[in-house]
Amino acid sequence: MIQRTSRVRRTAYGLGVFLIGYLIVAYLILPFDWKRFTQKHPSFDDDPRLTETGDGHPGGPCNVALIGNENQLKSAMTAAKWYEANPLGLKSDLKIAVDSVLSQSYDEAPVSKLYLFGRPEDLAFEQAVDDNPRHRHHIRFWRTKKVDSDGRPIWIGAASYDERVGLSHTTGQITHHIAPDVDTERDHVFATLKQANELTETWQVKGFQKVLTGKNGGGDPWHTDGDLWVGAINSSVTAN
Repeated sequence: MIQRTSRVRRTAYGLGVFLIGYLIVAYLILPFDWKRFTQKHPSFDDDPRLTETGDGHPGGPCNVALIGNENQLKSAMTAAKWYEANPLGLKSDLKIAVDSVLSQSYDEAPVSKLYLFGRPEDLAFEQAVDDNPRHRHHIRFWRTKKVDSDGRPIWIGAASYDERVGLSHTTGQITHHIAPDVDTERDHVFATLKQANELTETWQVKGFQKVLTGKNGGGDPWHTDGDLWVGAINSSVTAN
């Protein structure tokens, strides 16, 4: 009888400890951690998912986001060996045409304009591949109206890889054709930034893209796993 009473007491004590621990974790620790996480990691729920061409046709999916002021973004991309693209114009158009024929590198070659929030990209960067302008990594960034908990701007971007030069499937104009797996280019962007030690934190917004396949303005097919990769840029760069 004494042993049974002792077991009951131990069981009751164990249940009491478990209940107290549960209440502390579920109602104090986890809510606090989640609040801190959401304050530090902004939501992208109301951001557009797909870029558009100038005439309103679907472009490509947004798959990258970076947090930092403009100076920090430019500095991080430069450190990761990306070049800021020159603006479109007759001079740059002629140069990229000549370089494509002669297979000469053009690190700052312009990119066609895509639109988000009703405006063209704010910044664009690229990397040449094997000194061949027909192939290049490139990414466009748009500054959103959002800031993080430290007041730093949030940029959303669309990264894709130009695998060849050819005629547009939709207009017949000379253009770069992208590789269909845009996730590989998204991964490449983050790999270069991490290698340059330009990111203090990274995370993924699972299922950001609701449409996982499509075609860009040139008629090139693309596909994605739907995840948006987000990175916080090292804040050691002077604010802009």
